[in-house]
Amino acid sequence: METLPFYAQALLAGLFTFAVTALGASLIFLFKKANQKIMDIMLGFAGGVMMAASFWSLLDPAISQSEQLGYIPWLIPGIGLLLGGVFIIAAGMFLNKFSFGSTDVDTSNHLKRGFLLATATTMHNIPEGLAVGVAFGGLAANITGCTFGGAAMIALGIGIQNFPEGVAVAFPLKRAGLSSWKSFMYGGLSGIVEPIFCMVGFFLATLITSILPFLLAFSAGAMIGVVACELIPEAAEKSKYLATAGFVVGFLIMMVLDVALG
Repeated sequence: METLPFYAQALLAGLFTFAVTALGASLIFLFKKANQKIMDIMLGFAGGVMMAASFWSLLDPAISQSEQLGYIPWLIPGIGLLLGGVFIIAAGMFLNKFSFGSTDVDTSNHLKRGFLLATATTMHNIPEGLAVGVAFGGLAANITGCTFGGAAMIALGIGIQNFPEGVAVAFPLKRAGLSSWKSFMYGGLSGIVEPIFCMVGFFLATLITSILPFLLAFSAGAMIGVVACELIPEAAEKSKYLATAGFVVGFLIMMVLDVALG
């Protein structure tokens, strides 16, 4: 894959994250109910990979690039990190306003909840797609600290956590009365924005190198926000220790690959 043009690498990485979402949704054809413990371990593992990648593959290169461009090393990365986190928090608060508080188990309410979850998943996939694209864009721009291994691990971490997302969208829709095919379609399509915004992030990073430190740090802040707001609370709700073990293993693997091999 390293021999491909950088834009092709970015596109394949974005398509990979989308494909894993669809793969998760495809379980609707095999099982009536997802295994909660396995999903929690995967979420914890993905959280560890994404947290480590936020520093070694995004934030550290942002600081290095700021120094090379003559900026105050911590200022632009700090602003980008903060705004990336704020974006995720604001998006979560916005979506919560449209949640349905009723505990009724009628089909209409389940369907509303299912489509709400699909919408929320689609929206928070946007910064994840940007993160993958920016990582490959930094590689194309030959930024110190940006490596193929690091960019690939970001895509892998996001892809892993997209698997249970596809599951989480498809199964409630099936429970609400949609057919298996429609539930699969909506679950899979919740990840279609990732390759699209992956390419947006890639071309922004390569065409406007002066804002690359901000884009890298913003992506890092968004990823940290997703891990803190979504992955850790969800994974630890029922399987705290399994999720923690998955998180530590994921962080360790990302650290080894990005530091020792990158």
